[in-house]
Amino acid sequence: MATLTYTLAPGVKCLLAGADTAVILPSKTRLEGLSPKPMAALRALNAGPIRFSADPPADVAAVLAHLLGAGAVTLAIDEAYTLRPFRAAPSPRPTVGVATAHLSKFSVLRQVDGAAVLESPRAWCDVEITDPALLAPLLGLSDNAPAQFWTDLVWTGHAVVDDENTEFATAAWGPHELWFHRRSTVGDRTTSWAHFGPTRWADGRFDPVPEAPAPYPGEAVALRTPDLDALRTGDMSLTAAVEDRRSVREFDDDHPPTLAALGELLYRSARTRASVREGLPSKPYPSGGSLYELEVYPIVRVAEGVAPGMYHYDSAAHTLEPVADIDDPAVQRLLEPAALTLADGKQPQVLFVLAARVGRMMWTYEQMPYAVILKHAGILTQSLYLIATAMGLGGVAQGYGDTAAFAAATGRDELDECLVGSFVVGTPAAD
Repeated sequence: MATLTYTLAPGVKCLLAGADTAVILPSKTRLEGLSPKPMAALRALNAGPIRFSADPPADVAAVLAHLLGAGAVTLAIDEAYTLRPFRAAPSPRPTVGVATAHLSKFSVLRQVDGAAVLESPRAWCDVEITDPALLAPLLGLSDNAPAQFWTDLVWTGHAVVDDENTEFATAAWGPHELWFHRRSTVGDRTTSWAHFGPTRWADGRFDPVPEAPAPYPGEAVALRTPDLDALRTGDMSLTAAVEDRRSVREFDDDHPPTLAALGELLYRSARTRASVREGLPSKPYPSGGSLYELEVYPIVRVAEGVAPGMYHYDSAAHTLEPVADIDDPAVQRLLEPAALTLADGKQPQVLFVLAARVGRMMWTYEQMPYAVILKHAGILTQSLYLIATAMGLGGVAQGYGDTAAFAAATGRDELDECLVGSFVVGTPAAD
């Protein structure tokens, strides 16, 4: 029989009320009609871990199972591994019954505060591995692991008996995608707002990322400011733009877009209109917390009035800053994926690379910032689609881009600023 050690989870307390009632804090879960042995066990838990070298009495076991399922206690088995629940267990802990099993494709073993911890978006608890002898069988390097260990891993959702790629639901999800989904949404692991959302967790530890990025050297190209008052009355209606929007993949190089048209598209979609307050700008599209982490980098292959090359759009000055030559290998690597989706494999006339200065979001938001950044990229992409349609330009969004090429072309550290989207712009070819 394994030694089982139960310990109250951090921040949990058992408030004993009367002879047969306990309230579990901070959840305020009320347990009533308890017999003396469970009450004694709860009193002992308040003082520290309680250990059993044999099965605890049934009434005590029932209360401990309830606490484990509620995430109020952790359970260590033979001091070799510990179950750390974050939501209710789907069933009581099974006895030995798994003959063969293997680690789930969704489980990840990583170091957390100096401990080896197994995590999975499909599990209901984390498993801390304290016996190094269990690491080799866990990673498939040996078969020397207790059957109860695999039984517990299957129970917790970290191991599986069958092949996860035989069912569409588990075969279709990539590990990174399910992880991203779970950790950037409220629910499974995140049951409170303590470390989720706009917590401003970095305040006092790190300086906020400035509103504007560091400028690129070189003489900026001035852009024309469109007449918004005239556009309010003479522009295509929103309904027409929405209904006429389509993805254009064939362009007319004999009639490329003009610098004025590019300037109007950028002004109407991405300029800095004003500041809500210091460090918080306002732009034509919405942004969480008015942080506006997105930057636009037009790569011009052919356009009237501007030299070919990669530029950065200065949204406050409404200018284009030269970044790199069009023949730069990194710039060509940015253009090449877009060419794969266009007619005859021709490179785009203009490619708008959308990048995120991620620290703008990550300084304020916990767990969810990258998910919000991708939502912002989608919003800006739709704005570009609709405005390009209203202007008679063609456009098509790209589902991928070369992030390493962006870093090489701009000299920006990917951890500070990275590619998150791209949009082809040009003059549509005649039907």
